[in-house]
Amino acid sequence: MTSSQVINKLSSVNNGLAIQPIARIKHPSREGICISMAARHFINDPTHLVNAALHAVTLANPSVALDGPNKIIYRRPAKRGWDVQVSLVSGGGSGHEPSFAAFVGRGLLSAAVAGTIFASPSAEQVRTAVVDRVDGSEGVLVVVMNYTGDVLNFGMAVEKAKASGLRVEMVVVGDDVGVGRKKGGKVGRRGIAGTVLVHKIAGAMAAKGATLEEVRKVASLVSENVVSVGASLSHVHVPGRAPPGPNDSDETLSKGEIEIGMGIHNEPGSHRVRAELPQIVKAMLAQLLDLSDEDRAFLEINAEDNVVLLINNLGGVSVLELGGITAEIATQLKVDYSIEPVRVLTGTYMTSLNGLGFSITLMRVADTGLGSGNSLLELLDAPAEAAGWSATVATETWMEKSDLVRGSRAGGAENIQPSGLKFDVIQARKALISGLDRVIAAEPDVTKYDTLVGDGDCGIGLKRGAESSTLITPSIWSQALQNSVDSLANYTPAQPGDRTLIDTLHPFVITLSRYGDLKRAAKAAREGADSTKGMKASLGRTVYVGGEGWREVPDPGAVGLAAFLEGLAEGS
Repeated sequence: MTSSQVINKLSSVNNGLAIQPIARIKHPSREGICISMAARHFINDPTHLVNAALHAVTLANPSVALDGPNKIIYRRPAKRGWDVQVSLVSGGGSGHEPSFAAFVGRGLLSAAVAGTIFASPSAEQVRTAVVDRVDGSEGVLVVVMNYTGDVLNFGMAVEKAKASGLRVEMVVVGDDVGVGRKKGGKVGRRGIAGTVLVHKIAGAMAAKGATLEEVRKVASLVSENVVSVGASLSHVHVPGRAPPGPNDSDETLSKGEIEIGMGIHNEPGSHRVRAELPQIVKAMLAQLLDLSDEDRAFLEINAEDNVVLLINNLGGVSVLELGGITAEIATQLKVDYSIEPVRVLTGTYMTSLNGLGFSITLMRVADTGLGSGNSLLELLDAPAEAAGWSATVATETWMEKSDLVRGSRAGGAENIQPSGLKFDVIQARKALISGLDRVIAAEPDVTKYDTLVGDGDCGIGLKRGAESSTLITPSIWSQALQNSVDSLANYTPAQPGDRTLIDTLHPFVITLSRYGDLKRAAKAAREGADSTKGMKASLGRTVYVGGEGWREVPDPGAVGLAAFLEGLAEGS
């Protein structure tokens, strides 16, 4: 089944998760257009932004220096003299950080040349880097992504350097399968995140003292065995530019749309869809691995191959969500393609400013033919002293792949002594269920209150806890709760009158201990919760909330606890 067939099949599923290809049309108005890109920035001057960001790279790594006028980050000469090795030079438009400047350092790039945002550096900038800012005694390898301006300017610089007597080679990387053969034409595929694997492996080879021909061979080998594709929820806004207008449909995505194959400069992808993550990943993997898709079958990868998986954050995805994306990708690779990657790299390597998207890169581990210690995996794992390289797991750790886990403390279960307490399980369950049902029912009110005086998560947190709680013992509530209150005092200074759930818990415990009447105690708890309305907070998030909204509502946690205790009383 081709990737287009996958999309069409998913489109036929009549539910909210189905992928639905969307035609590119000019919208007559802004209605239906979702301007979700962040058009606000802390630094709005793009020139100052690029210069400051390059300066920051030198602050994070003292082994590199900045040629400001030419926007070149380069390795400083070692005190013992120039490091004698093949020099590796790359670069491109700014906006893809940490690529390329933050990849300059031992074991990676020797220099990186920056253009303005999303624009190639000039040929003169690149010539300066190759001729003046790196050691050319062992030769220079230039690695550039396949964009017309970059290839032209870097190529001109290479020719000028050769004319001056230097030995210089150039490798062009085009790994993006989002652009098929028909659309790519003579230009070919764009270079995206797979390029960083070329940088890392070629840089490690150069650091080992390899010849220029060997470094070029390894860089070309990686380039030929890597494929990538991206997806994004929105286009990005370049600082200093006006936001897109009402008729700029190619620069915006409607609500719910995701663009598959979007380039790292806002270039269009293969299609737009409405889908959830599993369907998005399914379509992306089909573009990467479907050999029957004549337009995109650029690399044959089989279950028998060793594969490196790189999941790249385009800049705006949270670490938490990128973890969920990584798990989904790895699961589908294993289940649908029987591929279990021998290396998994996940993080921020090549961005599109603050792009709300990610890319998937697969590298087939080919034989370098250069003997022991020079395999692609060993070169990938080799240490690198560059601020932007975040893969730190050693080869030995990957090879061991320990399946050992830590269990419970030795003898822990055997040492637990029975308490001798007895209780009515049926009655306890009835009371507990009643209490939890009341907490669930109270969620809308608690959420409303917490939206005004906190961060809005109290209600849903209590509801989730209620929906997954287990059995407790009503016959010893009084003693247990009193012990709990005493223990709480070790970790919080909260007292009645501080506008916390203690204003509910304290009267409940006191009343239950005094009268042994659960309903009476629950009534006291509710009165305590109600008393927090208008009470100035001494603890909790409400302390930091501005305005006067807290005067109109009770404490959310106190209300949620009161609802639970009332439910317990009703079910007893």
